[in-house]
Amino acid sequence: MVSHHPYPVTNVQSDAPRLPAAGTVSYGRLPRMIDFSSSEDVFGISIVVLGLRVALDLIAAGILVFGLFYRRYRDKELAVSAALFNVFVFAVLTVLSAVNFSVAAGFGLFAILALFTLRSEPLGKLELTYFFGSITIAVICSVQGTTLPLIVLVILVVLLGAWLIDHPRILRATGGTKISLDHIDRTLLADPAAMRAALSQRLGVDVLSYQVLQIDYITEMARLHVNFRQR
Repeated sequence: MVSHHPYPVTNVQSDAPRLPAAGTVSYGRLPRMIDFSSSEDVFGISIVVLGLRVALDLIAAGILVFGLFYRRYRDKELAVSAALFNVFVFAVLTVLSAVNFSVAAGFGLFAILALFTLRSEPLGKLELTYFFGSITIAVICSVQGTTLPLIVLVILVVLLGAWLIDHPRILRATGGTKISLDHIDRTLLADPAAMRAALSQRLGVDVLSYQVLQIDYITEMARLHVNFRQR
């Protein structure tokens, strides 16, 4: 006996989402995750290129700060400060470049940070130049949009220029150093010519110029930066 359904059955399309077949998983609607096996991260910055930029920055800053400046002047405090500041500026500008931070704003930040750091203690002209060079290398290596060959070329020009211009054989007759005086003669401080003559006699060199870095009237001591010429 054949029974007939009182209502005819037709193809009904349901609006409910279809489940995947057993043993299969669909990722079509999952959010995009970071693929660490890829050469690019979510910001579109190549990890390989970023690694090369970091390597170039560290190598160039190390050559400038420790290979040139510290080897010639033995100022550990300034060498360490310049190297660390190079790393900090590189990190900040790299992140800002990744979020489409403008180049003009980056250079503005670079100038503000440089002035802020150098306000802690007066630096000599030569020390200031090397400190600025360390920051310059960080900016060159961190700004996006520049090619690696251009970065290498500019860094080579910077290092070669620093090595040649500050080479001891080129300006070997002059030099500069920091000294501490255990007694402050206020009459000499008021007369620059007499002060240069007194320093020349005391140091055994021809003092060309000097800069007062610090004066302590409690201990009657003064710290000077002296530029001199060998006799």
